[in-house]
Amino acid sequence: MKAIRRFNVRTVLPERISALGDLAMNLRWSWHPQTRDLFQSIDPQRWEAVRREPSGLLSALSADELQGLAADDAFVDRVDQAAAGLRRYLERPRWYQQWSQQQEGGADAHPRSIAYFSPEYGITAALPQYSGGLGILAGDHLKTASDLGVPIVGVGLFYKTGYFKQSLDAAGWQQETYPVLDPDDLPLSLLREQDGSPCAVTVELPAGRVLHAHVWKAEVGRVPLLLLDSDVPQNDDAARDLTHRLYGGGGEQRLQQELLLGIGGVRALRLWSRLTGAPDPDVYHTNEGHAGFLGIERISELVTGHGLTFDEAVQAVRAATVFTTHTPVPAGIDRFGKDQIELYFGGHNALPGVPVDQLVALGAETYPGGQLDVFNMAVMGLRLAQRANGVSKLHGVVSREMFDGLWPGFDDVEVPITSITNGVHAPTWVDRLVYDLAERHLGSTDLERDDAWESIDQIPAEDLWATKRELRNQLVTEARRRVRSSWLKRGSTAAELSWVDEVLDPDVLTIGFARRVPTYKRLTLMLRDPDRLKKLLLDPERPIQLVIAGKAHPADETGKKLIQQMVQFADDPEIRHRIVFLPNYDIAMAQYLYPGCDVWLNNPLRPFEACGTSGMKAALNGALNLSILDGWWDEWYDGENGWAIPTADGVEDADRRDDIEAAALYDLIEGQVVPRFYDVADGKLPARWLSMIRHTLNTLGPKVLASRMVREYTERLYVPAARAGWAMERPGWAGAKELAAYTTRVRDGWSAVHVDHVESQGLSDSPQIGDRLHVLAYVSLGDLSPDDVEVQFVHGRANELDQLSDVECVPLAHCEAYEAGRHRFEGDLALSRTGPFGYTVRVVPRHAGLAHASELGLVVNA
Repeated sequence: MKAIRRFNVRTVLPERISALGDLAMNLRWSWHPQTRDLFQSIDPQRWEAVRREPSGLLSALSADELQGLAADDAFVDRVDQAAAGLRRYLERPRWYQQWSQQQEGGADAHPRSIAYFSPEYGITAALPQYSGGLGILAGDHLKTASDLGVPIVGVGLFYKTGYFKQSLDAAGWQQETYPVLDPDDLPLSLLREQDGSPCAVTVELPAGRVLHAHVWKAEVGRVPLLLLDSDVPQNDDAARDLTHRLYGGGGEQRLQQELLLGIGGVRALRLWSRLTGAPDPDVYHTNEGHAGFLGIERISELVTGHGLTFDEAVQAVRAATVFTTHTPVPAGIDRFGKDQIELYFGGHNALPGVPVDQLVALGAETYPGGQLDVFNMAVMGLRLAQRANGVSKLHGVVSREMFDGLWPGFDDVEVPITSITNGVHAPTWVDRLVYDLAERHLGSTDLERDDAWESIDQIPAEDLWATKRELRNQLVTEARRRVRSSWLKRGSTAAELSWVDEVLDPDVLTIGFARRVPTYKRLTLMLRDPDRLKKLLLDPERPIQLVIAGKAHPADETGKKLIQQMVQFADDPEIRHRIVFLPNYDIAMAQYLYPGCDVWLNNPLRPFEACGTSGMKAALNGALNLSILDGWWDEWYDGENGWAIPTADGVEDADRRDDIEAAALYDLIEGQVVPRFYDVADGKLPARWLSMIRHTLNTLGPKVLASRMVREYTERLYVPAARAGWAMERPGWAGAKELAAYTTRVRDGWSAVHVDHVESQGLSDSPQIGDRLHVLAYVSLGDLSPDDVEVQFVHGRANELDQLSDVECVPLAHCEAYEAGRHRFEGDLALSRTGPFGYTVRVVPRHAGLAHASELGLVVNA
């Protein structure tokens, strides 16, 4: 029978061990082995039964068992020590506090709070609020910010069923189930008013509907994560279902989710500050365009609360906003109909101070190839953020090309989108055995030590190889468990599954491949020549084995077909001991998979992998990457830390390109990867393979850490954004008013700006290094003044078509004004490079409030 009501009865802990509750509720346990050890010691079997989740374990203990633990003095002492350790972690100054004190202006010149918005967060398997790389990156960002002491507060949505759980049917077709999550069973606490009632934020919807949401808080170490939940009694059924699934429903539901995330998220931050006294954020960081409406809510706040005009509020919002784009393809961007935006933000539903036509203009695709009836969330995100970035160097290049229509007249290299390459949170992803190895031979597990990575060579080869073998063995054991479980769900009986005990071998070269399954990631590229792959799998002397995982979006029939093709290949009794597809790829699986693989395979269509971080996690566990030169691998492959799969760039026939690149993959595995792994010259150890592992750890280790990434965000984006935001706030918001007035004046007067004439002096017919070139530019500015612009001498290497590359810009000085708004500018340049040299002169806007010369998209070239 079915219950008519369900609720959770919370465990009441005896006073002597009450700190266990704090330890369980703070998600630091998910990356702190000593805290997990404490909980495991209570009951190792039940610890495994609750999937290693502290709150679940405490709920499984009876009152008598808890009293018994409280009577155990030795256990109480361990609890007290763990609680003291957590307090030290939460309270003591960390990198950010020490670094900011040492910088110019001290701590007061650095942001006190940074809001980080993301539609998903992958922090621990116990809190399944993620679908893939975007969420895992967001989780690693928060955990690393906590470790570094960066004052971030996270904002997201709470999804009642998360993404989905994946299983397979008998034919290998992906099945989705949506187990309901009870937040009372999770490491979450509900924000409440002083009278105990749940706090709520509201967002207005069309037709007079009001969307209500409660706010759950997760403690991610030092970082609070606020998750909005629409499943509350005040809502109608449709509104209650709004946060039911991550990326579920159609465009209308997605739009409403993004309204709640952006507008409701800002309101949740205000609620958080009111309840706790936390400062309002100095910086707002939107992780992809899903949260872009946060800027609209902040504009409304400034117009209604501080008397700014819409244009003035836009300047204030832009200055303190950071936008990170993760997609390398336009199809990955959320786009809504202009009519939808007008429905949700027009008429009686309009946000105070935000005219709907001006809002629509922020997301309008007003560039060649754009659709004027479409509202583009990434375009709005870029227009409302003064600082933007891609997530690898190559992705930065791709992003500048993809969005260059927003900055006409500028070369792609000048489009104001920089890049900060993603990183991974080592304490989450590096296996305990690897840390133990470092502790034994290096005397520390602190990967932030300056010499930590240079010391890898001190680890004896025998121990390094033995550790990799044990990691492989852990994966084999876990893979067998998962394969058995999968086949039982597919309809097999236990009596038919004795073969599972022979699946995989801890002494065989293990290649891993796991990721989401959109077409461009090419899950089945390795199946282009199945006979050749079988030969590799079944080689009697030097076999390989493959461990594969991945989820297709529930609506992606093509992705599901790719999974089925892979599963049916792996089902073949001839090879199923050498290749497995493991359903339900998640954090828990990944923590076995990355360490247990010798080689991490990645073969996307270049350049569609924005970054990809799974290979980074594998590398930190001593795996070598075998990858297309895309994302982060394009940036950091050096010829000795793995292998680069050649690409057939320019081949337009997709099947032919796949055939070419698959053949190159097989060639690498056969000719280089396999021989090196099995090359045991002394009869014991593969010396060349171990040398590559050492080199990988030594060179990639410090680069792929999320601590490097978060420090870069802090120094390059957060601090400049905070200072720019403060400059806008100058008494009476004078900075925002001044910049808005300047922007209007320059846009209105730009049509009158042009370069009339350029002269050069000082060079002979055979110029040499060191010669000085004197440039004079005569420029018409109309009603603008010389202080409104910068006249630049732009020089670089010129090709046969006079196109400039590797350019540098030298400001020219204003020397004289003439009638009718004409002016003379001059400057000198000492020639410093040989080869073809070219130059031009251009005019760009200049204002202290602009972060980039290209920011307004205005330029006049000679």
